[in-house]
Amino acid sequence: MSAVGPLTWATRGVCVAGVRVVLWVCLTAWPVVVHGHPPYGVLLAITLALSVLVGLSTRRPLTERRRRRRVLRTALILLSFLSIAVLAWLTPFVAVEPALAAMNSDSTLTVAEYPTQIVMSPTGTPSTAAVFFQPGARVDAGTSAAVLRPIAAAGHIVVIPKGPIGIAFLAPTAFESAQAAHPDVTRWVVGGHSLGGTVAAIDANNHDHDATAPVVGLLRYASYPATDMSSSLTAAVLSISGSEDALATPARIAASKPTLPPSATFAVVVGGVHAHFGDHGPQPGAGTPTATHDAARTQISAASVAFVAASDR
Repeated sequence: MSAVGPLTWATRGVCVAGVRVVLWVCLTAWPVVVHGHPPYGVLLAITLALSVLVGLSTRRPLTERRRRRRVLRTALILLSFLSIAVLAWLTPFVAVEPALAAMNSDSTLTVAEYPTQIVMSPTGTPSTAAVFFQPGARVDAGTSAAVLRPIAAAGHIVVIPKGPIGIAFLAPTAFESAQAAHPDVTRWVVGGHSLGGTVAAIDANNHDHDATAPVVGLLRYASYPATDMSSSLTAAVLSISGSEDALATPARIAASKPTLPPSATFAVVVGGVHAHFGDHGPQPGAGTPTATHDAARTQISAASVAFVAASDR
Protein backbone atom coordinates (compact mmCIF):
# COMPACT_ATOMS: atom_id res chain seq x y z
CA MET A 1 0.00 0.00 0.00
CA SER A 2 1.41 3.39 -1.00
CA ALA A 3 1.78 6.11 1.60
CA VAL A 4 -0.72 8.92 1.62
CA GLY A 5 0.99 12.08 0.38
CA PRO A 6 0.52 15.67 1.56
CA LEU A 7 -1.55 16.53 -1.51
CA THR A 8 -4.07 13.85 -0.63
CA TRP A 9 -4.24 15.04 2.96
CA ALA A 10 -4.76 18.60 1.75
CA THR A 11 -7.58 17.44 -0.53
CA ARG A 12 -9.23 15.60 2.33
CA GLY A 13 -8.86 18.63 4.57
CA VAL A 14 -10.60 20.88 2.06
CA CYS A 15 -13.39 18.32 1.64
CA VAL A 16 -13.90 18.08 5.38
CA ALA A 17 -14.00 21.89 5.57
CA GLY A 18 -16.62 21.94 2.82
CA VAL A 19 -18.85 19.48 4.67
CA ARG A 20 -18.44 21.35 7.96
CA VAL A 21 -19.29 24.73 6.42
CA VAL A 22 -22.45 23.36 4.79
CA LEU A 23 -23.54 21.72 8.03
CA TRP A 24 -22.79 24.89 9.98
CA VAL A 25 -24.87 27.00 7.60
CA CYS A 26 -27.75 24.52 7.83
CA LEU A 27 -27.59 24.55 11.63
CA THR A 28 -27.36 28.32 12.05
CA ALA A 29 -29.31 29.65 9.05
CA TRP A 30 -31.75 26.88 8.07
CA PRO A 31 -34.72 29.27 7.54
CA VAL A 32 -32.74 31.14 4.90
CA VAL A 33 -31.65 27.90 3.23
CA VAL A 34 -35.29 26.82 2.95
CA HIS A 35 -36.95 30.17 2.25
CA GLY A 36 -34.14 32.16 0.67
CA HIS A 37 -33.38 32.72 -3.00
CA PRO A 38 -33.03 29.21 -4.60
CA PRO A 39 -29.40 29.51 -5.83
CA TYR A 40 -28.13 29.62 -2.24
CA GLY A 41 -29.57 26.22 -1.36
CA VAL A 42 -28.35 24.82 -4.68
CA LEU A 43 -24.84 26.14 -3.99
CA LEU A 44 -24.81 24.46 -0.58
CA ALA A 45 -26.03 21.16 -2.05
CA ILE A 46 -23.36 21.22 -4.78
CA THR A 47 -20.64 22.04 -2.25
CA LEU A 48 -21.71 19.16 -0.01
CA ALA A 49 -21.92 16.67 -2.90
CA LEU A 50 -18.54 17.62 -4.35
CA SER A 51 -16.86 17.59 -0.93
CA VAL A 52 -18.11 14.08 -0.25
CA LEU A 53 -17.36 12.70 -3.72
CA VAL A 54 -13.88 14.20 -3.96
CA GLY A 55 -13.10 13.10 -0.42
CA LEU A 56 -14.09 9.53 -1.21
CA SER A 57 -12.03 9.59 -4.40
CA THR A 58 -8.84 10.16 -2.36
CA ARG A 59 -9.14 6.62 -1.02
CA ARG A 60 -7.90 5.31 -4.37
CA PRO A 61 -4.12 5.03 -4.74
CA LEU A 62 -2.46 7.50 -7.08
CA THR A 63 -1.48 6.06 -10.44
CA GLU A 64 1.50 7.39 -12.35
CA ARG A 65 -0.85 9.28 -14.67
CA ARG A 66 -2.63 10.89 -11.74
CA ARG A 67 0.70 11.88 -10.18
CA ARG A 68 1.41 13.97 -13.27
CA ARG A 69 -1.64 16.04 -12.50
CA ARG A 70 -0.33 17.28 -9.17
CA VAL A 71 -0.10 20.90 -10.34
CA LEU A 72 -3.72 20.87 -11.51
CA ARG A 73 -4.87 19.20 -8.31
CA THR A 74 -2.99 21.74 -6.21
CA ALA A 75 -4.65 24.59 -8.08
CA LEU A 76 -8.06 22.99 -7.64
CA ILE A 77 -7.44 22.52 -3.92
CA LEU A 78 -6.57 26.19 -3.51
CA LEU A 79 -9.59 27.25 -5.57
CA SER A 80 -11.85 24.96 -3.57
CA PHE A 81 -10.50 26.29 -0.29
CA LEU A 82 -11.16 29.86 -1.45
CA SER A 83 -14.69 28.95 -2.56
CA ILE A 84 -15.46 27.30 0.78
CA ALA A 85 -14.10 30.33 2.64
CA VAL A 86 -16.40 32.60 0.60
CA LEU A 87 -19.33 30.27 1.28
CA ALA A 88 -18.61 30.46 5.00
CA TRP A 89 -18.43 34.27 4.81
CA LEU A 90 -21.79 34.34 3.03
CA THR A 91 -23.54 32.61 5.94
CA PRO A 92 -26.62 34.86 6.28
CA PHE A 93 -27.94 36.68 9.30
CA VAL A 94 -31.33 35.12 10.11
CA ALA A 95 -34.46 37.07 10.96
CA VAL A 96 -35.43 37.20 14.64
CA GLU A 97 -38.33 38.79 16.51
CA PRO A 98 -40.10 41.07 15.90
CA ALA A 99 -39.37 40.50 12.22
CA LEU A 100 -40.77 36.96 12.43
CA ALA A 101 -44.07 38.22 13.83
CA ALA A 102 -44.16 40.96 11.18
CA MET A 103 -44.17 38.25 8.50
CA ASN A 104 -47.68 37.15 9.56
CA SER A 105 -50.78 38.37 7.75
CA ASP A 106 -53.65 39.96 9.66
CA SER A 107 -56.78 42.02 9.01
CA THR A 108 -54.77 45.06 7.92
CA LEU A 109 -52.35 43.52 5.44
CA THR A 110 -51.27 40.32 3.72
CA VAL A 111 -47.70 39.06 3.71
CA ALA A 112 -46.84 36.66 0.88
CA GLU A 113 -43.45 34.98 0.65
CA TYR A 114 -42.14 33.67 -2.68
CA PRO A 115 -38.81 32.06 -3.68
CA THR A 116 -37.39 35.39 -4.84
CA GLN A 117 -39.30 38.03 -2.86
CA ILE A 118 -41.60 38.99 0.00
CA VAL A 119 -44.64 41.13 -0.76
CA MET A 120 -46.63 43.05 1.85
CA SER A 121 -50.02 44.24 0.60
CA PRO A 122 -52.68 46.25 2.46
CA THR A 123 -56.04 44.47 2.56
CA GLY A 124 -57.89 47.54 1.32
CA THR A 125 -57.33 49.33 -1.97
CA PRO A 126 -53.60 50.07 -2.02
CA SER A 127 -52.02 53.38 -2.84
CA THR A 128 -50.64 53.74 -6.34
CA ALA A 129 -47.28 54.52 -4.75
CA ALA A 130 -45.33 51.39 -3.76
CA VAL A 131 -41.99 50.59 -2.13
CA PHE A 132 -39.23 48.32 -3.41
CA PHE A 133 -36.66 47.69 -0.67
CA GLN A 134 -33.29 45.94 -1.02
CA PRO A 135 -32.01 44.29 2.22
CA GLY A 136 -28.37 44.53 3.17
CA ALA A 137 -25.78 41.98 2.13
CA ARG A 138 -25.79 38.53 3.73
CA VAL A 139 -29.09 38.99 5.54
CA ASP A 140 -32.40 37.18 5.40
CA ALA A 141 -34.86 39.34 3.46
CA GLY A 142 -37.33 38.86 6.29
CA THR A 143 -35.11 40.87 8.65
CA SER A 144 -36.61 44.04 7.12
CA ALA A 145 -40.21 42.99 7.79
CA ALA A 146 -40.75 44.77 11.11
CA VAL A 147 -39.27 48.11 10.09
CA LEU A 148 -41.15 48.14 6.75
CA ARG A 149 -44.49 46.74 7.91
CA PRO A 150 -45.79 50.18 9.04
CA ILE A 151 -45.38 51.37 5.44
CA ALA A 152 -47.64 48.57 4.22
CA ALA A 153 -50.06 49.22 7.08
CA ALA A 154 -50.28 52.83 5.84
CA GLY A 155 -51.63 51.55 2.51
CA HIS A 156 -48.58 50.90 0.32
CA ILE A 157 -47.46 47.69 -1.37
CA VAL A 158 -43.96 46.79 -0.15
CA VAL A 159 -41.76 44.44 -2.19
CA ILE A 160 -38.65 42.99 -0.53
CA PRO A 161 -36.50 41.03 -3.02
CA LYS A 162 -34.33 38.10 -1.98
CA GLY A 163 -30.91 38.57 -3.50
CA PRO A 164 -29.13 35.48 -4.86
CA ILE A 165 -26.81 34.27 -2.05
CA GLY A 166 -27.87 37.42 -0.21
CA ILE A 167 -26.21 39.92 -2.58
CA ALA A 168 -28.51 42.48 -4.23
CA PHE A 169 -26.00 43.21 -7.02
CA LEU A 170 -26.55 39.66 -8.34
CA ALA A 171 -30.17 40.44 -9.28
CA PRO A 172 -29.80 43.61 -11.40
CA THR A 173 -33.27 43.31 -12.97
CA ALA A 174 -35.21 42.69 -9.74
CA PHE A 175 -36.75 46.17 -9.72
CA GLU A 176 -37.84 45.94 -13.36
CA SER A 177 -39.54 42.63 -12.51
CA ALA A 178 -41.41 44.31 -9.66
CA GLN A 179 -42.56 47.09 -11.97
CA ALA A 180 -43.92 44.52 -14.42
CA ALA A 181 -45.62 42.50 -11.66
CA HIS A 182 -47.48 45.54 -10.28
CA PRO A 183 -48.94 47.41 -13.27
CA ASP A 184 -51.34 49.43 -11.09
CA VAL A 185 -48.44 51.16 -9.33
CA THR A 186 -47.78 54.56 -10.87
CA ARG A 187 -44.95 55.76 -8.58
CA TRP A 188 -42.18 53.88 -6.83
CA VAL A 189 -40.00 54.56 -3.84
CA VAL A 190 -36.90 52.39 -3.96
CA GLY A 191 -34.83 51.87 -0.87
CA GLY A 192 -32.27 49.70 0.75
CA HIS A 193 -30.05 49.06 3.73
CA SER A 194 -26.26 49.23 3.45
CA LEU A 195 -25.18 47.51 0.20
CA GLY A 196 -28.86 47.20 -0.68
CA GLY A 197 -29.09 50.98 -0.50
CA THR A 198 -26.24 51.28 -2.98
CA VAL A 199 -28.15 49.09 -5.44
CA ALA A 200 -31.34 51.06 -4.75
CA ALA A 201 -29.53 54.28 -5.67
CA ILE A 202 -28.58 52.76 -9.03
CA ASP A 203 -32.21 51.74 -9.64
CA ALA A 204 -33.43 55.21 -8.70
CA ASN A 205 -30.95 56.92 -11.00
CA ASN A 206 -31.87 54.59 -13.87
CA HIS A 207 -35.64 54.80 -13.51
CA ASP A 208 -36.53 58.27 -12.22
CA HIS A 209 -37.34 59.34 -15.78
CA ASP A 210 -39.45 56.31 -16.74
CA ALA A 211 -42.54 57.28 -18.73
CA THR A 212 -44.73 55.01 -16.60
CA ALA A 213 -44.25 54.11 -12.93
CA PRO A 214 -41.09 56.16 -12.38
CA VAL A 215 -39.02 56.21 -9.21
CA VAL A 216 -40.02 59.30 -7.26
CA GLY A 217 -38.23 58.55 -4.01
CA LEU A 218 -34.97 57.01 -2.77
CA LEU A 219 -34.96 55.75 0.83
CA ARG A 220 -31.54 54.91 2.21
CA TYR A 221 -30.78 53.12 5.47
CA ALA A 222 -27.15 53.44 6.64
CA SER A 223 -25.96 53.63 3.06
CA TYR A 224 -24.40 55.90 0.47
CA PRO A 225 -24.19 55.80 -3.36
CA ALA A 226 -21.27 54.35 -5.26
CA THR A 227 -21.25 57.19 -7.83
CA ASP A 228 -22.03 60.88 -7.99
CA MET A 229 -25.70 61.39 -8.88
CA SER A 230 -26.05 64.89 -7.51
CA SER A 231 -27.04 66.35 -10.89
CA SER A 232 -28.69 63.34 -12.54
CA LEU A 233 -31.13 62.07 -9.90
CA THR A 234 -34.51 63.80 -9.81
CA ALA A 235 -36.16 61.58 -7.16
CA ALA A 236 -36.57 62.83 -3.60
CA VAL A 237 -34.00 61.37 -1.20
CA LEU A 238 -34.15 60.48 2.48
CA SER A 239 -31.00 59.11 4.13
CA ILE A 240 -31.42 57.65 7.62
CA SER A 241 -28.30 56.67 9.56
CA GLY A 242 -27.23 55.86 13.10
CA SER A 243 -25.02 58.13 15.17
CA GLU A 244 -23.08 55.14 16.54
CA ASP A 245 -22.85 53.15 13.31
CA ALA A 246 -19.32 51.77 12.92
CA LEU A 247 -19.84 50.60 9.31
CA ALA A 248 -21.79 53.39 7.60
CA THR A 249 -20.13 55.87 9.94
CA PRO A 250 -21.34 59.46 10.37
CA ALA A 251 -18.16 60.59 8.60
CA ARG A 252 -18.92 58.40 5.58
CA ILE A 253 -22.53 59.57 5.47
CA ALA A 254 -21.36 63.18 5.61
CA ALA A 255 -18.84 62.55 2.85
CA SER A 256 -21.61 61.13 0.64
CA LYS A 257 -23.77 64.28 0.79
CA PRO A 258 -22.15 65.94 -2.26
CA THR A 259 -22.94 62.81 -4.35
CA LEU A 260 -26.69 63.25 -3.76
CA PRO A 261 -29.00 66.05 -4.94
CA PRO A 262 -28.90 69.23 -2.79
CA SER A 263 -32.53 68.60 -1.85
CA ALA A 264 -31.69 65.30 -0.14
CA THR A 265 -32.78 65.02 3.49
CA PHE A 266 -30.61 63.43 6.17
CA ALA A 267 -32.00 62.02 9.41
CA VAL A 268 -29.96 60.57 12.27
CA VAL A 269 -31.11 58.00 14.80
CA VAL A 270 -29.29 59.10 17.94
CA GLY A 271 -27.68 56.06 19.51
CA GLY A 272 -28.46 53.89 16.49
CA VAL A 273 -26.09 51.37 14.88
CA HIS A 274 -25.93 49.42 11.62
CA ALA A 275 -27.86 46.43 13.01
CA HIS A 276 -30.82 48.61 14.05
CA PHE A 277 -32.08 48.78 10.45
CA GLY A 278 -33.08 45.11 10.46
CA ASP A 279 -33.88 42.41 13.00
CA HIS A 280 -31.22 39.72 12.82
CA GLY A 281 -29.44 39.80 16.16
CA PRO A 282 -25.89 41.08 16.80
CA GLN A 283 -23.75 42.02 13.81
CA PRO A 284 -19.95 42.15 14.15
CA GLY A 285 -18.57 45.63 13.68
CA ALA A 286 -22.01 47.30 13.66
CA GLY A 287 -21.15 49.64 16.50
CA THR A 288 -22.09 50.01 20.16
CA PRO A 289 -25.66 51.32 20.54
CA THR A 290 -26.81 53.81 23.14
CA ALA A 291 -30.45 53.49 22.04
CA THR A 292 -32.62 50.37 22.23
CA HIS A 293 -33.40 48.47 19.07
CA ASP A 294 -37.14 49.06 19.55
CA ALA A 295 -36.66 52.80 19.93
CA ALA A 296 -34.43 52.99 16.87
CA ARG A 297 -36.84 50.90 14.76
CA THR A 298 -39.75 53.13 15.75
CA GLN A 299 -37.88 56.24 14.59
CA ILE A 300 -36.79 54.62 11.33
CA SER A 301 -40.30 53.38 10.53
CA ALA A 302 -41.95 56.71 11.34
CA ALA A 303 -39.55 58.66 9.13
CA SER A 304 -40.00 56.12 6.33
CA VAL A 305 -43.79 56.22 6.47
CA ALA A 306 -43.77 60.02 6.28
CA PHE A 307 -41.34 59.98 3.34
CA VAL A 308 -43.37 57.46 1.36
CA ALA A 309 -46.59 59.35 2.12
CA ALA A 310 -45.04 62.51 0.65
CA SER A 311 -44.25 60.55 -2.53
CA ASP A 312 -47.92 59.61 -2.79
CA ARG A 313 -49.05 63.15 -3.46
